[in-house]
Amino acid sequence: MKIPVLLDCDPGHDDVMAILLAAQHLDLKGLTTVSGNAPLAQTTYNARYTVELAGITHIPIAAGASRPMVHTVDFTGDIHGESGLDGPVMHEPEVAIRSDHAVDFIHEVVDQTDGVHIIATGMLTNIALVLRRYPGIHSKIASICLMGGSLTHGNVTPVAEFNIWADPEAAHVVFTSGISIKMVGLNVTRQVSAIPNIRQDIRNIGSHTAVAVADMLDFFSAQLEKLYGLPGASMHDPLAVVPLIDDRILTFQPMHVVIELTGTHTYGMTVCDYRKRKNEDGTPAGKSPNADVAVSVDVDRFWALFLDTLKHYP
Repeated sequence: MKIPVLLDCDPGHDDVMAILLAAQHLDLKGLTTVSGNAPLAQTTYNARYTVELAGITHIPIAAGASRPMVHTVDFTGDIHGESGLDGPVMHEPEVAIRSDHAVDFIHEVVDQTDGVHIIATGMLTNIALVLRRYPGIHSKIASICLMGGSLTHGNVTPVAEFNIWADPEAAHVVFTSGISIKMVGLNVTRQVSAIPNIRQDIRNIGSHTAVAVADMLDFFSAQLEKLYGLPGASMHDPLAVVPLIDDRILTFQPMHVVIELTGTHTYGMTVCDYRKRKNEDGTPAGKSPNADVAVSVDVDRFWALFLDTLKHYP
């Protein structure tokens, strides 16, 4: 039986890759959208385009938060292009979105389905709002697997990764919720790059979906190479999906993670305590772990899974 999941996303090239993995291997109950890689109207548009591209229009889509909980962020970035999904020639999607807000849709699915896992590949605003609006929902969420943060350096600032930095107050709500969390950060996602031969392997699949994915990754790779000197598109968001598909791709370690909310130079940083410090009596010192943090990745195993997944789409 497939694992039931909700995917909260801000498409974004790599969010598309996450959607394709989740729809093929998991029981994807719905997509919810949030601002991030582009403004909300555009990320929702991109989600609609993606389900039509891949022939998975049965998956419901609900639009959510258009801004962070506290501060204001300009979501017109240069990483994903003006549309948030530059690269392929996009058609006008026809699939409708739900009339209810993403927060209420998430609550409905979690309340009516046993053992739902939430995968979050954008800022955590929708998830935090669910936890605030429906306090009893904590115990019904099996886990939250998120792309965000880093054990090492950031991308939007020297120490902060975009998804956490965009709404650190929401991230604080999530990381202090007591829900089982898997954090997949830049320290592992930047190790998995869509280098030219990988993009050619994708294009060689020859399907309409695979060619569109290759076009997306060509654009995304060119942007990351130009702006960060990376060898190809980092597969950030799909790596937040794989722990629920194949637990051998990522290795995790339990840590106590705090979201920095006040630092002048460190706002939005994920402060991960991975010291093995002990008290004199041998008991662990410091606060108990509140998340499993990804520390290594099997790159070849990921690409084998991803390439095989694309072969199932039209």
